[in-house]
Amino acid sequence: MAITAAMVKELREATAAGMMDAKKALVETNGDFDAAVDWLRTKGLAKAAKKSGRIAAEGLVAVAVDGGVGVAVEVNSETDFVGKNAEFQKMVGDIASAATGVADIEGLTAADLGGKTVGETLTDKIATIGENMTLRRMARLEGDTVVTYVHNAAAPGMGKIGVLVAMTGGDEALGKQIAMHIAAVNPAALNEADMDPAVVEKERQIQIEIARESGKPEQVIEKMIEGRMKKFVAESTLLNQAFVINPDLTVGAAAAEAGATVTGFVRIEVGEGIEKKEEDFAAEVAKAAQG
Repeated sequence: MAITAAMVKELREATAAGMMDAKKALVETNGDFDAAVDWLRTKGLAKAAKKSGRIAAEGLVAVAVDGGVGVAVEVNSETDFVGKNAEFQKMVGDIASAATGVADIEGLTAADLGGKTVGETLTDKIATIGENMTLRRMARLEGDTVVTYVHNAAAPGMGKIGVLVAMTGGDEALGKQIAMHIAAVNPAALNEADMDPAVVEKERQIQIEIARESGKPEQVIEKMIEGRMKKFVAESTLLNQAFVINPDLTVGAAAAEAGATVTGFVRIEVGEGIEKKEEDFAAEVAKAAQG
């Protein structure tokens, strides 16, 4: 029986399965709609897809290094409990290892993981563990030396915050200290040249309005803004921040003293930027009562 696009569309809408999964189900069942639904359910694909609308803001960040390439990968789950699940942790670690050989998250989703793609492996885990999960982000960093650090580790190489630091010169101990600084302070950029111009301009406009409220002359205001923007840049950029290990030095100066140059960094924190849906208990009970 010929499988049409309309048949695939109908099955996708009924099960929320992926297009290729829906098509394969119809092919396997010779176009029998009900049998195709059952086929998807037995494979765990319909069940997984139905969970895809639920917010996944917990999970883990895993880091890995292969030669001069470091990666950080965020895999989200609905609850923090899943982040402590050994099966979930193993999958996240395997995904991070696979990430060292690809360029971006699209390549990672399609990468092989023991005979299945990363995407397929994630779908299987959604079905077996019973929570929505997403491969949300991947960051890649290259350098002469790439050092990793995980804050609040749940297992080796994975936790709530993952940091990568790329350097020339120096040693791993210095790299680890700088990575710990990044985890704690969360700089916006490596240096002033790397800052988002829109962020800088927004801060400038805010400082202009604050200065004008003082009623001081324009020439005084200009000097005030210049000083405040220098402070803003210093506080926002890694190389200009006071080093948490030795606040008398900036991170850049501390690296230079150790014969090192920091060339880049990555910091990923689980769930940052995801809007978590919160309901009070009364609302939850009312919702349940409505069916």
